[in-house]
Amino acid sequence: MIAEPLSSPGLPPLLKWAGGKRWLIKHLEPYWNKHRERPFVEPFVGGMGVTLGLRPKTALLNDANPHLINFYRWVQQGLHIEIPLVYDRTTYLAYRARFNQLIRQGRADTAEAAALFYYLNRTGYNGLCRFNASGEFNVPFGKYKTVNYQTNFLEYKAVFRGWTFTSGDFSSLDIDPEAFVYADPPYDVEFTQYSPGGFSWSDQVRLVEFLERHRGPVVISNQLTDRIYDLYTKSGYTVITLSAPRRISCNGNRQDALEVLAFKNI
Repeated sequence: MIAEPLSSPGLPPLLKWAGGKRWLIKHLEPYWNKHRERPFVEPFVGGMGVTLGLRPKTALLNDANPHLINFYRWVQQGLHIEIPLVYDRTTYLAYRARFNQLIRQGRADTAEAAALFYYLNRTGYNGLCRFNASGEFNVPFGKYKTVNYQTNFLEYKAVFRGWTFTSGDFSSLDIDPEAFVYADPPYDVEFTQYSPGGFSWSDQVRLVEFLERHRGPVVISNQLTDRIYDLYTKSGYTVITLSAPRRISCNGNRQDALEVLAFKNI
């Protein structure tokens, strides 16, 4: 049984992100409140909806997507965007070309790259973050009535102060043995190309094996599939199912999907 959800002021995510988990905060908060003094770890931070909602004092936030982490690091340093942020196809294509040029030049870790990444995310189709085999961003122009942009992120800079951002495979993380880990890997579905390399079934298994060694609280979320359910339950997790809103769908389907939350050492 899940405890009665608590309210959390939090800050809204800065980016549009497929599979965003802000809706999960009310379900996670009762568990997190029991462990609030622990360090918080997200191996797949994505759009950061959960971390911003729970607001841990210290956090280790990782993602395989280096462009995403570069953006967060620059926000942490006080990013102020000076390029014009306009909802316009020609501007979008020009900025996308410039962003990919920076990737080719080895300058994807710059403030300019962070600003362009933010614009492309807010303006691109359905908020997708997709890269081709060459590692270049290839999301087409989005169709919106209007797009809201920010140019400074000072309130986020203050919140990010105690957080560490890293980019790499989750297995490379040096996690405090007492930390509260919330893992939200890419769904067990066909499309997992949020970063070059994707996320396969063997990666799903590898994640569970990696977290087997962690003695602190662990929560994993994923889309409900038979093999995901079997994987988590056979690994000793308590599993519950939830109805999850679909925020991004290429075919226009906005029906709720079934999600699992798996708990261990809670």
